[in-house]
Amino acid sequence: QKVTHSESSQAKKSQRAEEAIFYMNCRAAYLAVLKSSLENIKSKEQLGLVLQQAGRNPSQKTINKYWTSQTTTLNFDDFCTILKKEKPATKTELLEAFGKIDTDNTGYILHDELHKILTTRGEKMTRDEVSAIIKQADFNCSGKLDYNKFCDLYMTTSEQCCKTAREKLEVDSRLRQQQFGSQTEASSEGITLPVSKPSPRISRKTDHKLAPTKGDSRTPSRLSSAQSCKASISTTISMGASSNRNTKLIEPDTMKEWQCAQSKGCFYLEEDGEIISHKYRLHLPQRSTVCITIKPLNVRQVEGKSCHWLSVDTALYILKENETQENLQLISFTEQHNREMFGWKGELGSGVYWLLPFTTGCRLKKVKTQIAGEAKLVYRGEDGELVLTKEFRAALLDIFETIDLDGNGLLSLEEYNFFELRTSGEKCDEEAWAVCKENFDMKKNELTRQGFMDLNLMEANDREGDPSDLWVTLLSLGYNKALEMTEACPFVIDIYAEKCKPRIKAIYLEAGSWQLNRAICKSVVNKGEAKVMDGCENIIIYTYKAGRRITSVIENKSDNKVIIHINNEQSKNCLSNRGLAVFAVEVAPKSMMVSQHVMPLNEQEEWLYNCVHSLL
Repeated sequence: QKVTHSESSQAKKSQRAEEAIFYMNCRAAYLAVLKSSLENIKSKEQLGLVLQQAGRNPSQKTINKYWTSQTTTLNFDDFCTILKKEKPATKTELLEAFGKIDTDNTGYILHDELHKILTTRGEKMTRDEVSAIIKQADFNCSGKLDYNKFCDLYMTTSEQCCKTAREKLEVDSRLRQQQFGSQTEASSEGITLPVSKPSPRISRKTDHKLAPTKGDSRTPSRLSSAQSCKASISTTISMGASSNRNTKLIEPDTMKEWQCAQSKGCFYLEEDGEIISHKYRLHLPQRSTVCITIKPLNVRQVEGKSCHWLSVDTALYILKENETQENLQLISFTEQHNREMFGWKGELGSGVYWLLPFTTGCRLKKVKTQIAGEAKLVYRGEDGELVLTKEFRAALLDIFETIDLDGNGLLSLEEYNFFELRTSGEKCDEEAWAVCKENFDMKKNELTRQGFMDLNLMEANDREGDPSDLWVTLLSLGYNKALEMTEACPFVIDIYAEKCKPRIKAIYLEAGSWQLNRAICKSVVNKGEAKVMDGCENIIIYTYKAGRRITSVIENKSDNKVIIHINNEQSKNCLSNRGLAVFAVEVAPKSMMVSQHVMPLNEQEEWLYNCVHSLL
């Protein structure tokens, strides 16, 4: 046990060191272009520059992914999130790309062929741009491009960009001492890292700024010296062991005469710890009493496989759409519960509503586990033909059950496109769907389970049994190499209406929007206990407890940004979505943000929430 503990401690130290280097590079690149970490990126051009300073070479497609028509600015934390997703190209990847052109493996590409490719494919380059590449003597000779030399120069230039930015940061002590977004300077006892923000694809609104509600925040520094704290406030809540007590939520069985609508969906964990999910539009043709519930989807369980997702907390925020989609009004959220089901019952007027699923991230987070061996996906039968393994077929059936949002046993083009967007980032158009119809089993223009199986078998055949692409699909859907779903949580939403037929439809699959962040903050402010920080009346801490969750929100009414230190070290049997007992966050002027979500580590035991918020 001591050896295991020591190895675990060393692994954590190594991870912290890697993260520290990553954030140092982020800081250096950001300040190579902008004067301050508090200054926002204001254009696509600036975004491209800071990415280049960080050793990336973003295409216009990559830039457009993060700077949409709705984007007005991106801040430092957004920039860190982008860098986590956009890994720098390796020399091996570059050589593989060139190798697809140089089929004879000569190490060279003729200038005429290069010119044709660069001016006609992908993001087409101009003649002048191609000429500038061909004229570089470092990697061109006799009408050919030596792509090995080109890759070497590319990697050297990329590394030099990062090195120059770091050197500038190290020389300039003024820049080195700046606060970075939600990050504070490293203390002598550890390293403080910035908090992950919501997806940069979502535009920020200025009516009431909201900082992130969750993320993979690794902030282990001990910023707890008495001299550094200007003011503080302590909150203590003692919670009993979770039982199966209900909180007045009427069971759907008592609403047999009510009309019902249902949709499935899923929370997916991104590589950087961000959580994305489906978003829904609900239409009620007339005023009615309704009951809305959400719970983890209990898909068919494979013997011997863990069902981690069943313990993930779920919630729904109900917002009313007024004149525009952006003008959403918080109605309520699902705080009543029966076991794992959370729900809300009340009266809603006719009109359009948005249902925004939410999970705290306490139990859906990156966990490094040792996998004994990679599961086999395909094998060749006695006739030499490829066959899907029993384990892979079982996983595919579970995936089908999850992405079949309306539960009719078939995949419509819309449902299939949510699957495609998640696994490949692209959509299938009507023409491609017609080709699918010719080759795979369909009913009423919808793909059957067998058709879905055959589609995956075709993908395996296309790669002659190489499972690489199949694993890309599985990993993006939250499966590990043992075919266990550890980084996703499928759920099901039911809407019961007494006087009309409700209609629900999945519209988006994306990260938590600013509307969801605002709804979470408003719900805590409206229902939670407010405490003004001693010695600083402009800082208010709101704490809300419901069932097995506690959420705290920080409101900063002052005209200046503040750094708040959060210490949970005296808590017992608690699990925070922040991942650590001690961390710090930055709260912008005239804004509010979620401090943390906390749940019991072991629901069968009592738990104590003891949190101290201190103003640094």
